[in-house]
Parts: sequence; C-alpha cells; structure tokens
Amino acid sequence: MAGKAVLTGTHFMNGDEACCEGALAAGCRFFAGYPITPATEVAERMSRRLPQVGGVFVQMEDEIASMAAILGGSWGGAKSMTSTSGPGYSLMLENIGLGLCTETPCVVCNVQRAGPSTGLPTLVGQGDMMQARWGSHGVYEVIAVAPASPQEMFDFTIKAFNLSEEFRLPVTILADEVVGHMNERVVVPPADQIVVKDRLKPTVPKESYLPYQPGPYGVAPMANAGDGYYMHVTGLTHDERGYPGMDAATQVEMTTRLRDKIQNNLERILDYDTVMLDDAEVAVVAYGISARSARGAVLAARERGLKVGLIKLNVVWPFPEQFFRELAPKVKAMIMPEINLGQMVLELERVVGGRCPVELVAHPGGAIITPDRIIKAVQAALEEKP
Repeated sequence: MAGKAVLTGTHFMNGDEACCEGALAAGCRFFAGYPITPATEVAERMSRRLPQVGGVFVQMEDEIASMAAILGGSWGGAKSMTSTSGPGYSLMLENIGLGLCTETPCVVCNVQRAGPSTGLPTLVGQGDMMQARWGSHGVYEVIAVAPASPQEMFDFTIKAFNLSEEFRLPVTILADEVVGHMNERVVVPPADQIVVKDRLKPTVPKESYLPYQPGPYGVAPMANAGDGYYMHVTGLTHDERGYPGMDAATQVEMTTRLRDKIQNNLERILDYDTVMLDDAEVAVVAYGISARSARGAVLAARERGLKVGLIKLNVVWPFPEQFFRELAPKVKAMIMPEINLGQMVLELERVVGGRCPVELVAHPGGAIITPDRIIKAVQAALEEKP
C-alpha cells in the first residue's frame, strides 16, 4: 500500500517513532537493524512505513551485519540507517570505522541505556558519549547530534542525514531512553518546507573520476555503484583513487582529509542553543534529556535571583571548543549534568583549561538528574569565594 513519506501535521508520538518519521522525511529508503531495547520502536515503525514509500526494511542477524548492510546500501545510492542501543553500538563500531574510512554517508541512532554490559535495558543512560567519539580505532573525526525531545528526534534525524550526506560519513544520533520513550507533540511540516540535502555528485568525465579527490569544502563527490564510474572501496589506507597505499605518506594524506573535512567546516556543523547567558555568572552545559532538567533548573534559579544561564549542545561532536574557551573567563563556573560518572565533562575541562571551575552533576544511570540537584550545584558555585 502506497503511503506518504512526510506525514505533515501534528502528532502525539514517542521519540523513537519521531526518529523514524524524520528519517523518511530526509529520504531514507533502506533500514537494516536488529531489535534492542530501548530502540526497538524505531525498527518496528520502519518495518511498517518503509514498504509504504517504496523503501526496504531488513531485520539482520545481528548489529555487526546491520552496520555492514547500511554501508552497502549507501554505496548503492540509498539513504541508509540503523538503530540500536549500547550493546549493539559496541558491536557496530568496527564497521562504523569502515564507514569513516570509506567516507560512506549513513545514520546510526543510538538510544542510550544504562550499562555496562546488559545493564538496565529499559532505563536511561548517557554513557556512550565518549564511545561515539573514540570507540573505533585509528585517527578520524565524527559528527554526533543529541536530541532532547521527540520533536528534536524528528528534526535532528533530518539534520543527521543532511550532515552525513554533506560530509560523507556515518553520523550518530546520541539519544537516550527517556527521549526515545517519552510521548509528546511532534509537528511535521509540509515536505516543501523540509530542507533535505543530497550527496555531491561527480561532474567530471567518468574516466577522470577519483572517488576520494576532495571537492567543495574538502569533501569528495560520491558516485553510486552501478552508475558507470570506476571505484575501488577499501578499509585499507588508500589514496584518492581508492587504491591501497601501505606507507606513512598515504596514511598522512588520508587521515588529514578525514580530519580537515570536519575541522575546516565547523561553522557548518556546530549547533548549540543558549538561554539567559548574557549576564550569567554560572553556565550550565547539558545535552539530551539532561538538558530538559537543566532548563528547568535555570528557569527556577532565575526566579530566585541567581544569575545562571544554559548552553544546550545539539551537536556534541565535534565539540564547540572555541566557544567555551571564550566563555570561560566570563563566568564563575560551568556545571555539566550527565547520566554517567563524567564523560563530556572531561572534554569541557580540557577545553576550559582551568580558566574557570568545571563541576559535574552525575548519575550513573537508571534515572534522570533532577533540577534540584543542578540548582544546588549552581548555589554552591556562586557561594565559592573568588
């Protein structure tokens, strides 16, 4: 039965379902995955919706195969996606590294739960933040977004697909169990109001095409398998032709390209929101469901006369280093709530470099961080003597 890819209108749905609808709106037509709590609803809805819009859904035998399948689907010309949670994400990381090396656009939605190992499958965690950045081996750059609501699950999934196509790499959606399972209003705009980006296609003659020759913004145009362009795709260190080059010089050239296409385009990638930051003496830095608690804490603290502001990270990788370096001397302290025992706070501490104190408000998983805990940390920071 034919159906609409964009369900324009106002809906009441959970974050996992909104992720599926965002993917379809972005043009995703291939999904390969393996069910895992709390991300299963993404796959379940995809299994119903993709056939309605001419797409393909495949339940794979495991997460390793799922990641391999979407890489192949992408080279075949389909916008491709998978979803998982912590244990599955761990299994995917070798093939995510393959996608980074071969510069293959695709999207991985990781609805985080508390770990390690099987952990708390049905309860919240934010323990995969550093894994998303450093989990694969070698030298590379990544992009990861962190939605804080079902609406943002829709919006940021489109954003993830656009970034993956524009910069030719797997992009991770670092969601969490609460955002994935909460039901809220999700507004889906008309299709003609949704910005959808496609990969840059080659314009050179087929005989002149080099699969990894940088083009605009340092990103190589990408031909699809079967279009008649010569291509050689390998996870070995390779040159612009895609040919393996087993020497240090080729490694430098390849990894520099992987780094520069992200670091030289930060203004096109970084995304964060600020709330009441202009006169703030303390800045709360948060992402995902913890940003919801942080916003409530900031608004309540302001009512008590405390000068506190919020930075909500929408893109968590790459990290907005320059912004925080410039902010640090202007505030008495920065506070980061995380549902782990300290991950992104380490990056914040590194970037701030001692220019102001950085405090962690932590929970190891299974419950959210309450606004009251954040307010107490703000009060303590303001009471500290200079």
